[in-house]
Amino acid sequence: MKTRAITGVVFVIVLVASLLLGPWMFSIFFALIALFSLNEFYGIINDNSENVSVNRVVGLLLGAALFGGLVLYQMTVTSISALLFSIPFMTLVFWTELFRKTGNPFGNIAFSFLGIIYAVVPFAFFYLLGFIDGSYNYQYPLGFLIMLWASDTGAYLAGRTFGKTKLFERHSPKKTWEGSIGGLVISLLAAFILSRYFVGLETWQWMVVSAIIVVFGTYGDLTESMLKRSYNIKDSGNILPGHGGFLDRFDGLLLSAPLVYLFLVWVG
Repeated sequence: MKTRAITGVVFVIVLVASLLLGPWMFSIFFALIALFSLNEFYGIINDNSENVSVNRVVGLLLGAALFGGLVLYQMTVTSISALLFSIPFMTLVFWTELFRKTGNPFGNIAFSFLGIIYAVVPFAFFYLLGFIDGSYNYQYPLGFLIMLWASDTGAYLAGRTFGKTKLFERHSPKKTWEGSIGGLVISLLAAFILSRYFVGLETWQWMVVSAIIVVFGTYGDLTESMLKRSYNIKDSGNILPGHGGFLDRFDGLLLSAPLVYLFLVWVG
């Protein structure tokens, strides 16, 4: 428990610092988080599948090219065509399978792209939250994380105190409806407080963002639990002592970040 607490505090400090220290630090930090998460996904597949062997190097190069192109687009005068640099790596995923002696080449290809969709694209949308006004603004990604943490904390406390009705026992036996409602209440409270200090959105908009984070963050958590149960593993990795891997820590972001970005674009 002590190791878990120390790791959690240090990680939160580093995470918040990456947001406050400017756009380049934000860009580099979350590019690395995305690639570490992708590597964890490939590790889960390769270590626990009998007939799938993803080419990690090529997959990580593709992830780096996609996220790197996005960073160049946001941080320099480069046009959106910077993302086109990822195309050779997309074709390389197919090309390398012609020379690898594996029994399931199209399974390898499928999981290569699934890793990009599952572990890189969500962080790309989260990254875009920082530039949704046209220039870098840490308030949106920081507010997102605060509401996500508030949801997790509220769900844990309410679930431990009042939890009786299982939410989705097949994939996560400890999650309850009472915990989810508690997470929603605390996250909405955090959204209301944020609306007093962060001026980019109206109060109702922060509230909607909070609801999206709670609902789809819960589904993201359940999806990652489904992934781990499919391969009978406890954690996605061990890079964070007491907390597992990056996919374990950011599972609530994976399905909610794209929808939060979509909502904020929709409301202008």
